Amino acid sequence: MRVLAVARLCFALLVFLSVLYFYFYHTGIGVNYSEGKSTIESSSVGAIKRIFNSNGHNITLAVVACGDRLQETLTMLKSAIMLTKQHIKIIIITEDNLIENFNEKLAQWQETTNNAFGFKVMPLTFPKDNTQEWRKLFKPCASQRLFLPNVLSEIDSILYVDTDTLFLTPVEDVWDHFNQMNSSQMAALAPEHEDPNVAWYNRFARHPYYGPLGVNSGVMLMNLTRMRQFQWVDYVIPIYKRYKLKITWGDQDIINIIFHFHPDKLFIYPCRYNFRPDHCMYMSVCKSAERAGVAVLHGSRGFFHSEKQPVFSSIYRAFEEFQLGNDIYEEFFMPLENYLDLAGDSNCGKIPGIYLKNLKNFIDIKDTL
Repeated sequence: MRVLAVARLCFALLVFLSVLYFYFYHTGIGVNYSEGKSTIESSSVGAIKRIFNSNGHNITLAVVACGDRLQETLTMLKSAIMLTKQHIKIIIITEDNLIENFNEKLAQWQETTNNAFGFKVMPLTFPKDNTQEWRKLFKPCASQRLFLPNVLSEIDSILYVDTDTLFLTPVEDVWDHFNQMNSSQMAALAPEHEDPNVAWYNRFARHPYYGPLGVNSGVMLMNLTRMRQFQWVDYVIPIYKRYKLKITWGDQDIINIIFHFHPDKLFIYPCRYNFRPDHCMYMSVCKSAERAGVAVLHGSRGFFHSEKQPVFSSIYRAFEEFQLGNDIYEEFFMPLENYLDLAGDSNCGKIPGIYLKNLKNFIDIKDTL
C-alpha cells in the first residue's frame, strides 16, 4: 500500500509539473528583451502565437546602421512595427554615437505600442585584424553582417535587412520562409535581377557568383545556427583576401562567392521580397510582385531620397510621416494613395496596385474603397 501511495504521489507531482510547464510556456512568460535580463511578465491567452511563429523561433529583425542612416533605419523599423500582428525582437548594431539615439526612440515607441516589440542596441564588432578595412568595405559598416553568426552567438535565426528597406507586408510573411527551407539551407535571398539583358553580375562581375544572375543581399534570412555549423566566418576572411581587388559590391559579392561554391546552402525566394528600382525602371519584370504585391521595398542606390522614381520616395515619405499609435488608415494609407497618384508618371509609378495590395490586406481594405 505504501508503494502504491508513493506511486500516486509521484504521478500527481508529474501532472502538476506538466500543467505548470504548459502554463508558463503558453502564456508568454519570458524575457524583457530591451533590458537584456529575465523578467516575469504576464500576457493574454494566445500569446504564444504572438511571440513565436509556426516554426517555434522568435521573430528577430536585425539591421546594421552607421553614418547618416539613423532616420532611414528608424523609418524601416517603424514599417516593421506597424505591419505585424506578432511580437518581434529588434537588434540594431551601430556606432557608439548612435546607440543613445536608437535606445531613446525605440523606448518611446515601446510605450506607444504597449510593448509590441523588444529591442537591443549593440556596438559594432569586427575582427581585430584589419578592423578599419572591414568597416569601410562598400557602405560604412555594411560588412558587419558577414560576422553576425559569431556576434549574435546566442541567437538561432534572424531576418537581416538593409537600412534602405520598407515592409509592405507583415514581417512574419517573410519569416515564414524558414519553414520552406530544407535541412541543409542556411540562408534565403532574392535574385539580383530577373532580366539577363540588364543584370549586373552576368555582364560585369570578375568573380564567381550564385546562379545565372547572382543574388541581392538586402533582405536576408539567416539561420545563424547552421551558419556557425558551416563555419561561415572562416570562409569570409580568406575569400575577401583572394577576391578583394575584384569585388564591387562589398559584402554582397562575398556572399555571392560563398553560395557560388555552396549553392545547396541557399534558398531563393521571389523578387517581391526584395523589390528594387531595377524591377520597374524600364519595364515591370518582377512577376511575383504583379501577382501578390510587393512585400519588401528596397530603395537601393538612394532611391528613397531622390526623384528618379518618385514612387519610392513617396512610399518612404508616407512611412516617415506616420506617427505610431495613430490611425493607420487615415494617417498612413490615405496619404500614401495621394502620394502615389502624384508619382504615376514614372515607369515604377505605372503599377501602383503592387505597392498597395498587401497593405490593403493588412488593414482589411476592400478594393472598392
